[in-house]
Amino acid sequence: MSEAKKLYIKTYGCQMNVYDSERMAEAMGGAGYVKTDSPDDADMILLNTCHIREKAAEKVYSELGRFKGLKDARPDLKIGVAGCVAQAEGEEIMRRQPLVDLVVGPQSYHRLPELEAKARTGKKALDTDFPLEDKFDTLRHRPKAKRGPTAFLTVQEGCDKFCAFCVVPYTRGAEFSRPVDRVIEEARDLVDRGVREITLLGQNVNAYHGQGPDGRDWSLADLVWALDEVDGLERIRFTTSHPNDMDDALIAAHGDCAKLMPYLHLPVQSGSDRILKRMNRSHTAESYLRLIEKIRAARPDILMSGDFIVGFPEETEQDFQDTLDLIEAVNYGYAFSFKYSTRPGTPAAERDQVDEDVKSERLQRLQALLTRQQRAAQDAMVGREVGVLFEKAGRLPGQMVGKSDYLHAVHVTDPTIEPGQLARVEIVESGSNSLAGRCLPR
Repeated sequence: MSEAKKLYIKTYGCQMNVYDSERMAEAMGGAGYVKTDSPDDADMILLNTCHIREKAAEKVYSELGRFKGLKDARPDLKIGVAGCVAQAEGEEIMRRQPLVDLVVGPQSYHRLPELEAKARTGKKALDTDFPLEDKFDTLRHRPKAKRGPTAFLTVQEGCDKFCAFCVVPYTRGAEFSRPVDRVIEEARDLVDRGVREITLLGQNVNAYHGQGPDGRDWSLADLVWALDEVDGLERIRFTTSHPNDMDDALIAAHGDCAKLMPYLHLPVQSGSDRILKRMNRSHTAESYLRLIEKIRAARPDILMSGDFIVGFPEETEQDFQDTLDLIEAVNYGYAFSFKYSTRPGTPAAERDQVDEDVKSERLQRLQALLTRQQRAAQDAMVGREVGVLFEKAGRLPGQMVGKSDYLHAVHVTDPTIEPGQLARVEIVESGSNSLAGRCLPR
């Protein structure tokens, strides 16, 4: 019996890329590959790339350059680039970096085995099409390996919003939602393998409109309630949402569905109506704040998370102050903030850019405010009782680490707790990046 070939995957970017990498590994498992944690002993190296951040492509080329020695020593080693940079720059990658054997976009990774087989014949393999067949259906039957207690599950891909700063509509394509029965089938399969919490993924996950078993399009709220009936699934989360797709049914689900966790990532990007219009966000600061009010009316303890872009083209000091004012009004428990970086081919790349020093200074001020809010939200958990799903052993003897309902990292010292266990925990201390707790009697 021949020895299994080894596959090394390095994943960049969002949770959807993490999910995609898992599926790529499963696809290649059918071609005789097993995963390895080191590129040094791999028979195939695959970089699953992200195109959101500045100079994303250059970082990929730099990473590829590090593998030149491995390729020189082992000419049979196959190197591939997948994901959004592959989609955007497929032929250019092949031209600039000859050591690359295959390039595959995020909509075509179910074709990896045939691309690898082509590369084994000495031919270059490139596939950045938007195929007609459903890649999820093609990779429908996963190997029945044991899983950890949490998992991602992609239910929606692509985006029709065309924000002026974003490349997603060009790399992931138009919005596509998976049929409800396929999502439920995959969720049950994950639960059978030990998963107790599922995070539903999509570029605009709350724009989900998958075909239901009754033939009509189901909303994300409909899907959440269907997942609520899956035995053994204890927790449901979803990300990332767009304010324009946060409908009343989904807001109500946050108040009524016990399995839907009290945490919501709802990016606003800016607090300035002028900049929001330039971003093509199709909402205003006021409409966003009224939406937050409705969500908190349904679930008063919900922890809000957001995204912010600082230094968008033509942003003035007043525009930036409007963003700070919105942050003060919302009071976020988590947030992610970035300096604007140009993405070639997007409308914002052609506009008057804000000076880098100004961007940096504004980002420092914004992050200082967000850090204060996040710290206050975490400190406010002390003395409260929360649910914690434990995932792994901590660094200290008898210590276990997990995530609270509100997505805070929580650690307890209790040798009776095991990974996958859901327990009620009293929070006793707030550290720099985590909470300490004690398990309550069951």
